[in-house]
Amino acid sequence: MFFNRNSTTAVPVGQARGVLLLGCAQQGIQIAEYTPLQVKQALTGYGRAEKKQIQYMVARLLKMDAPPKNDDAADALAIAITHAHYYNGRKLRGEI
Repeated sequence: MFFNRNSTTAVPVGQARGVLLLGCAQQGIQIAEYTPLQVKQALTGYGRAEKKQIQYMVARLLKMDAPPKNDDAADALAIAITHAHYYNGRKLRGEI
């Protein structure tokens, strides 16, 4: 987790993350984590892409009329697309 602007939310976010990880572990649900570099590479092919480029690709890949207005929504969609990309790659290689 990286907190650039509002470090006061670090502890509550860390606690929420811990609860989610525990719940997933207790239910046998696998989790996946991706770095910003991986998300940028999966969507644009360039690990140093700007946020606007990521948002543009989210809209293009999901056939949206315009990129999501909410940054958090755009990030969530970008991560979901990244997961689909990596999951399908692992599946094709027989790792899953």
